[in-house]
Amino acid sequence: MTVANKLIDFSAIKVACRECSLARLCLPMGLDRSDMDRLDTAMTRPRPLRRGEHLFRAGDPFRSVYAVRSGSIKAYTPCEDGSEQVLGFHLPGELVGMDAIEEERHVCSARVLETTSVCSMPYEQLAELAQDIPSLQQHFIRLMSKELARDEAMLLLLAKGNAEERLATFLLSLSTRLKDRGFSDIEFNLSMSRHDIGNYLGLAVETVSRMFSRLQEEGVLTVHRKNIRIHDLGRLREMIHLPEPGTPMRCS
Repeated sequence: MTVANKLIDFSAIKVACRECSLARLCLPMGLDRSDMDRLDTAMTRPRPLRRGEHLFRAGDPFRSVYAVRSGSIKAYTPCEDGSEQVLGFHLPGELVGMDAIEEERHVCSARVLETTSVCSMPYEQLAELAQDIPSLQQHFIRLMSKELARDEAMLLLLAKGNAEERLATFLLSLSTRLKDRGFSDIEFNLSMSRHDIGNYLGLAVETVSRMFSRLQEEGVLTVHRKNIRIHDLGRLREMIHLPEPGTPMRCS
């Protein structure tokens, strides 16, 4: 069985820093050994967090940027009535905490969805290193641009997409991000609950469950508890009727 065909369980992804298979996602390519050593020295590796623990909470002072090594994290904004607004999900190789750079305080909370390990990079040291390593600075700018593009695409989807399009986009996003990490893009376990998925997509949990059932009945995928197996990626793509980047959107 090849790596690309492995069933991915987010909590099972174990990475080591120097030989990290995810380094190309959270660090720029072409760093020489001395630069990598400087980054390694700046990084700390806190104990793994258990499901339900927070990496940080809204209002906490900003100190570090975090790279997910294994597991998964939910970013959300707490609401006055005690509920939550889910902002997104972070997978291995992705950075968490960059939202706090401007205000120097976190504007959202980050809670782990399963046992999760992170690398912690103090921002002051990271900023100093970025001045000495131009490729590092450029890489973080690209990462922030990518995150903004993803947020804009989701806002467009929430404004114009129906329930089927929203769920299809969510599944395709997970599929693509997992494929980038060398794991199966057609079979994976969802660490997030149906409630969290619905919250993120602006759908009732009953609608999410109904959409999963419909896709299963149509043979697009198979659902078994948290396990998803996609049988027809092409059909999922056909469900999404959003324009290509740079193409004017029909707003009628």
